[in-house]
Amino acid sequence: MHAAFFLLLGASLARFLMRHPGETRTPWIIALSAVLAVLYLLGPVLGSRPTPRRLTWLGALVVVWMVLVVLAPSFAWCAVPLFYTGLRILPPRAALALVALLTVFVVAAQLRLATGFDPNLVLAPPAVAAVATAVFVHMRRQAVRQRELSVRQRELIDDLLRTRRELAATERREGTLAERQRLSMEIHDTLAQGLSSQQMLLQAADRSWDADPATARRHVLTATGIAESNLAEARRFVHDLAPADLAEGGGLEAALHTLAARETERSGGGLTVRCHVEGVPAAPLPDRVQSALLRIAQGALANVTEHAEATVAALTLTHLGDRVVLDIADDGRGFGPDRPAPRPPEDVRGHGLPAMRARVRQLGGTLTVESAPGEGTVLSAAVPLSHTGTSSAPAGPPAPPAPSDLSAPSTPEEPA
Repeated sequence: MHAAFFLLLGASLARFLMRHPGETRTPWIIALSAVLAVLYLLGPVLGSRPTPRRLTWLGALVVVWMVLVVLAPSFAWCAVPLFYTGLRILPPRAALALVALLTVFVVAAQLRLATGFDPNLVLAPPAVAAVATAVFVHMRRQAVRQRELSVRQRELIDDLLRTRRELAATERREGTLAERQRLSMEIHDTLAQGLSSQQMLLQAADRSWDADPATARRHVLTATGIAESNLAEARRFVHDLAPADLAEGGGLEAALHTLAARETERSGGGLTVRCHVEGVPAAPLPDRVQSALLRIAQGALANVTEHAEATVAALTLTHLGDRVVLDIADDGRGFGPDRPAPRPPEDVRGHGLPAMRARVRQLGGTLTVESAPGEGTVLSAAVPLSHTGTSSAPAGPPAPPAPSDLSAPSTPEEPA
């Protein structure tokens, strides 16, 4: 609009100088054109609010333009940019009154320039003014609607963020309460019951110590057995809450190597467990992922020891950028679809495929087991990582252990 104003002003001045060379009013026309241009340039400096200085500036601008139109009617078309200036500054009614006044001057100027009466000269300027006003009003309404929509969107986003924070806090509280309830039930059913039994037995031994030493000694021995059982339960709690191999430092890779060496030593030469690590993690693995994968490796090796009759087992940890995969393979007897996988007694260890699947499922991963009679077993746990890996390695299925790791074919099987 600013460019249009100066273009129309320059064109009007050029037209006047070409049509009326050497007239006495020419210096006045040039001077008033310069004043009008300078006044128009001062507009953005004064701001857009209808302050007294801004209104004074607009009045001076319109007066100078009117004088120019009276002296030279060709300056009438500079009114179109002035329409928008008045509509942008003045209240609606005052702006419409200014538009009407400018339109009257434009019509009068066009009639002065015409050689005769022309209806177009009377109808065209009001039509142009009406179109200009309608366009400006529509744009202003759209801007107001857009601002209101932006405010509503910001309010909705704020509500959403507040709701998410509240939901996250609620979930954390519920998770904390659930874990506390689980631990309280575990402690009540094991340690608390055992301590209560010990107390009763020791009190009974104290009462019968002088009268019946044999019975008192039997009560003490029974309490000692309960204490040993409780000690085992306490160690199990510590073991479940914080894996000792991870607590020693070195991360998951070191814990898997330690696990492989320990299982090999425990077997007395009957089972050799090897550990391999492929790839480099883009970032340190989360503690939950390390703990879950270590538990899965422990449970899988326990099943291999008890049921697979294997001589060689292999742990393979593969970093694939966006996920981490742990493979446990053995060269044991395996099993087929007609022979279900054996299950360990529930009161012995509690490790098994349901527990492994639950651990992997909590992390959003998958657990797959492949096996065939006489061809060994491969158990694979794939866990996605929350961070975006930068590795360009394809996210294909994990590679099975190297053939040199197993003395029998490494066709996957499912341990109990």
